[in-house]
Amino acid sequence: MKIIQINAENTADSIKQFKEQIGGDITQKWGEYTLNLDNDFAKGCIRLMTFDWGVSLIEYNLVFLQDTTIVSDPSNFNPLHFTYSLNGSFQHKFSNQKEYTTIAQFHSFIGTCDSDVSHHFNFPEGIHIELNTIRIVRKQFLNKRINIAHMLNKKLHDVFVDKEHEEKFAYYGPISLKMADRVKALQDIKTKGMIRLLKAEGELYHLLSMHIEFYNKYDNANVLEIALQKSELKIIKRLGKKIVKTPSDNYSLDELSKKTGLSQAKLQEGFKFLFARTVTEYIRHVRLEKARDLMNNSNLNISQIVYSIGFTSRSYFSKIFKNKYNITPNEFKKQIVVLIEDES
Repeated sequence: MKIIQINAENTADSIKQFKEQIGGDITQKWGEYTLNLDNDFAKGCIRLMTFDWGVSLIEYNLVFLQDTTIVSDPSNFNPLHFTYSLNGSFQHKFSNQKEYTTIAQFHSFIGTCDSDVSHHFNFPEGIHIELNTIRIVRKQFLNKRINIAHMLNKKLHDVFVDKEHEEKFAYYGPISLKMADRVKALQDIKTKGMIRLLKAEGELYHLLSMHIEFYNKYDNANVLEIALQKSELKIIKRLGKKIVKTPSDNYSLDELSKKTGLSQAKLQEGFKFLFARTVTEYIRHVRLEKARDLMNNSNLNISQIVYSIGFTSRSYFSKIFKNKYNITPNEFKKQIVVLIEDES
């Protein structure tokens, strides 16, 4: 068992303490630090980015080659952690607890210590870990004029305003595949320098808001109960993407059930969980969004658009389009024509 002790006074110094204990090489540019590891302890990298107002991002993309526990001592630095597990799983407990809690793939963790305990994060040997952690230093963050305090329910608000770190807090969230998309969007930023930092900060705050919204909806007293397995949710997520790519296909609940091997009840439950819509509502939503896009960016007339996205009745299309956007397709098309003429 490898024990890594972290007691740095800030996130940037913590990566140096990692290097001192498990080796590797650190590169640094534009406030972004990367610890590259390829030794007997671990293979992969730890990356961190620092931003204004006490916010930082630390990402783990590595394999520990032996069971490893990271002990984070809050005596010098006690940020509020918002962690999401994109790949693999890990365990967490406070130093005064006996049992660990497992944070599985696609699950989240929000937590902070009081002044008398420390975090223990346990990582099993040989498991590829991809973790995304947003760290917030509350004293600095609360000085930010534009903040997210209005989004917080009472319990999380109390954690944010606990500047003296008098209370420990831990929340273990249910599965969320939507957060995976945001984490991947953050990872896929290809620009460099200041533009990269600005884009990353935007994605980071988007992800932070998702953590908070998810917590507000499913806190420990009301954890989401879902009968679907992660593998089944992945199937439904892929199906949702296919519908976006080919909205004109003739979809039926019975046919989708046969193709995916999932019952109709599971399909409905999964679509409600991932997309907040039934299967039929989701298909209709995607088709209407596609129709609006075609009106904006093509020369097709209304009838051509209706049939190109899988509808068979123009009158039905006009009815549901107006219900969704509070304007008829013809009126929407005329507005676009007027805008084009004005610009020319």
